[in-house]
Amino acid sequence: IMSELLLNDRIIGGLSVEDTELACNFYKTFVKSQLHATDARTAEMCKLTENSFRDVNIAYANELSMLCENLEIDVWELISLANKHPRVNILRPSAGVGGHCIAVDPWFLIHAAGGQAKLVETARLQNDYKTEWAVAKIAKVAEEFSNVNLREPIIACMGLAYKENSDDLRESAAIKIYKSLDALGLNVVGVEPNLNHHDDFNLQSYNNINDIADIFVFLVKHDHFLGLKINGIVVDFCGLDK
Repeated sequence: IMSELLLNDRIIGGLSVEDTELACNFYKTFVKSQLHATDARTAEMCKLTENSFRDVNIAYANELSMLCENLEIDVWELISLANKHPRVNILRPSAGVGGHCIAVDPWFLIHAAGGQAKLVETARLQNDYKTEWAVAKIAKVAEEFSNVNLREPIIACMGLAYKENSDDLRESAAIKIYKSLDALGLNVVGVEPNLNHHDDFNLQSYNNINDIADIFVFLVKHDHFLGLKINGIVVDFCGLDK
C-alpha cells in the first residue's frame, strides 16, 4: 500500500482549475511519480474505467475456466499457452471477484450509462455467476462423497480473503461461497491463515486441517498453502500449483 501510495501516477481532477492545482500541490509533497491534471468528471470516470477494465478481463478468464471444465481441458495450461502470443495476456481465473473496487465500481458506471455499458454489465454478472457456479460444483462433489461414504463430508474453504496474502474480507467471493455452502446445510469450516479469529466463521488452522476436513476447496492462493500436502478431495479454483 505504501509503495503504491508513493509510486503510482495520480489522476487529479478538481471542480475548478484552482481546486485541481491545490490538490496537485498537496500530492507533490509525497508522490514520486507523475501527476496528471484533468477535470473532476474525467478523473472519476478514469477510476471507474480502470476497475471495469480489470473486471472485464477477469470475466473472460473466468468464462474460459467454465468452458474448459465442460470441454475437459486444463484451463491453466490453455492460458499459459495462449499467453505465449505477444499480444495476448489472459488473467488468472478465480472463484469470483471481490474487494472494495473491482466488484463495486463497475456498477456505478453501469447505472450512469443508462443501458449503454452492455459489456461492462455482462462482465459483472459473469463474475458474480462464477461464484454461484463454484458453489454448485462444490455441492456436487459433496453429494458424490456422501453417496460413496454414507456420511456428510466436512468441507474446508481454503482462504477467505478477497485476494492472496491478505486478511481483507471486503466483498470476498470466498466469503460468499462459505456462506452459501453453510446455507445449504453443508458442514463447512474456513481456513484463513491471515486471521486468528472471526466471530462469523468457524476458522481452523491450515497446519492441522488434514485431520479435520474431507474436501479441500482452494479459493485463494495464499503463500501458506503452497506445497501443503492434502489427504482428501481437492477442488481448486485458484490454480494453487500453477
